[in-house]
Amino acid sequence: MSISTLRRSARETVSGLPPGFWWLWLSTLVNRTGAFVLTFLSLYLTLELGHSAWFAGLVVALHGLGGVAGSPLGGVLTDRWGRRPTMITMHLAAAACAGALAFVTSAWGIATAVLLMGAAMQAVRPPINATIADMVPAHDVRRAYSLNYWALNLGFAIASLGGGAAAFLGYRTLFLVDAVATVLCAVIVFLRLPETRPAPRSGPQAPTEYAAEEKVSTLTVLRDAPFRTLVLLNLLVCLVFTAPWIGLPLTMADQGLSASSYGAVIAVNGVVIVGFQLLVNKFTDKRSPVLLLVLSSLLFGLGTGATALAGSSVAFAATVVVWTVGEMIHVPTNAAATARLAPEHARGRYQGVMGMSWAVAGFVAPILAGAIVDGPGPDVLWAATAAIGVLAAAGYATRLRKALAEDEDVVAAPVPVPGPVPSPAPAPVVVKGGDAEESPVRT
Repeated sequence: MSISTLRRSARETVSGLPPGFWWLWLSTLVNRTGAFVLTFLSLYLTLELGHSAWFAGLVVALHGLGGVAGSPLGGVLTDRWGRRPTMITMHLAAAACAGALAFVTSAWGIATAVLLMGAAMQAVRPPINATIADMVPAHDVRRAYSLNYWALNLGFAIASLGGGAAAFLGYRTLFLVDAVATVLCAVIVFLRLPETRPAPRSGPQAPTEYAAEEKVSTLTVLRDAPFRTLVLLNLLVCLVFTAPWIGLPLTMADQGLSASSYGAVIAVNGVVIVGFQLLVNKFTDKRSPVLLLVLSSLLFGLGTGATALAGSSVAFAATVVVWTVGEMIHVPTNAAATARLAPEHARGRYQGVMGMSWAVAGFVAPILAGAIVDGPGPDVLWAATAAIGVLAAAGYATRLRKALAEDEDVVAAPVPVPGPVPSPAPAPVVVKGGDAEESPVRT
């Protein structure tokens, strides 16, 4: 492939999106560029404060536990309060927690700050995803999510380089930089990003419809059978995706490889995403979401399962490449599928419930992976992740093909030509992937 072809492909990937999206993209990049807390928290707790590795692992798990509550909270606030105020408030809350970690040294204080920080960081994702769905045309939503995910990983890669600076500046200084970057992110949203929450509908029936929209709850969203299936399958994929971050260093250490070898291997994840996300976007554009979800699940299963066969740093790095490609395909495709299944007035709640599946996996997977490695052994862990990946792929192929295909038909449907107004008739119930009881919030 020539350089001119790559440039043309890159231009096509980034063209045609509204200016508001690029301000949101910039805020994501700035926020993740300063994301030092999670990157160096375990080292700070063990090396700087002298806490045990067990305590460090518990604190990191508390971050995920906070996200379990923060994600649905952010979804509710996104729909009721608005996308923009929710983003600003949660960014500032996360900044306050990051700043507090630079001064708090007690175990309880650190645990509390990290728990609240996890809630705030996860609560900001529903308004971000809802804003993208609001402002970007339906046929470009998946591409927009891919670009935003690329910004997230590009920023994370830059933040990871802060490890060298920690030796000179200290961990507390890095945490303060994290707080400043998050505040700057909130400032960008405040100054440049418009509110995109859909206004209440006008007309004689507006008050009744708007009241019905306000009654949508997390439980109501979970009664939507196609979306509930999407959430459960995503939870399976998230468990597979999270397992290597705990199981891989333990597996490599069990084979006598050093910590520096693991650092080089896991760095492949960020390098591949930053270097090839735009190329993957070109490949996935206009593809069936079900096909992409099946493919990504199989790549997750294949990549993690092959870890049991690896015996060198190069082989371990190759497995990381495989499941990283699955990650690049899955994350934006799943976000776009969530946006498609969500009614306009409940986008925040839908994204909040979906985000909760990521948070649950972030809390549960490290505990399970560690227990399996210490018990039956690493080979059992990787066999289990391979089986879960295949199970998720089968679920996407058999349980969501109709629901997402019907959604594609709705998006692609031509705008009707104005004509004579037909006589009033009862409003039909829109069903996607099941009967009327399965989709109670469709409008």
